[in-house]
Amino acid sequence: QVQLVESGGGLVQAGGSLRLSCAASGSIFKVNDMAWYRQAPGKQRELVATITSSGRTNYADSVKGRFTIARDNAKNIVYLQMDSLKPEDTAVYYCNADVLWTARTRSNAWGQGTQVTVSA
Repeated sequence: QVQLVESGGGLVQAGGSLRLSCAASGSIFKVNDMAWYRQAPGKQRELVATITSSGRTNYADSVKGRFTIARDNAKNIVYLQMDSLKPEDTAVYYCNADVLWTARTRSNAWGQGTQVTVSA
């Protein structure tokens, strides 16, 4: 009943920027933590950044200082601003959200993913 849709991926040169967006829709009572993950070919999915409902953020060391996660609570959208991109950032980026679809019913939702490719 909860859907996440990512957008904003693409092909950029090293040093460039992209802004990813993820919109949550469906039966939503409250969106708690939101996060961005990424998965490169042959690699395990890794956590990139998290943001709580109150706006507190955490970042993987590999992206700290380059990426910024933000959210629009009114629209149930989470963003990932990616600056100073490196080839090693190439991956499929997935949005994740911890959602209450009733006051007592919790769901963890994933988006379909958006491809980010950074050329050297």
